Amino acid sequence: MSINIGDSAPDFTLKSHTGENVTLSSNKGENVLLLFFPFAFTGVCTNELCQTRDSIDFYTGANAKVLAISVDSQFTLSKFAEANNLNFSLLSDFNKTTATAYGSLYDQFIGYYNGVAKRSAFVVDKEGVVRYAEVLESAGDIPNFTAIQDVLKELA
Repeated sequence: MSINIGDSAPDFTLKSHTGENVTLSSNKGENVLLLFFPFAFTGVCTNELCQTRDSIDFYTGANAKVLAISVDSQFTLSKFAEANNLNFSLLSDFNKTTATAYGSLYDQFIGYYNGVAKRSAFVVDKEGVVRYAEVLESAGDIPNFTAIQDVLKELA
C-alpha cells in the first residue's frame, strides 16, 4: 500500500523510546512530521536525525511534532536517543505494522534483513491528512527537508 498526498494518514499506536504509547490521532490540532528510518546507530540515520534535532526550533515554530519511526526495539531507540541527545520521540514499529501501512518497508534490506523501514517522510496536517509523502528506495538518500519545511510553512 502506498500513501499519497490528500489521503487520510493511517492511525497507529507505537511505543516510544521512553516507554509511552504514542497514537497519531491524539496529535490532531497540530502538524506531524513522520520520519521512517532503517536502523538506529547507522551513519545516514544518525545524520538525518541529528539534522532534525538541530532544526527542532523550526518544527516547533511550525506547530509540528516530529515522530521518528524504525523497526528497532524501544530499548535500542532509548540508547540511540540518549547517545545523540535527540529531542523528539522515537517510536518502535517492531512488529512492522505502521511501516507496512505507510508503504515504507523493504522486503529485503542490504541483501539480508527482511522487513526494515524504508527512509521516508510524511507531513500530516492538523486534520490528519497527508500533505507531503516521500518514500526513498535508497537508504543512502535523505528526505528533501527543504520541501518538507516549505509544506510546513504553508500549514503553519
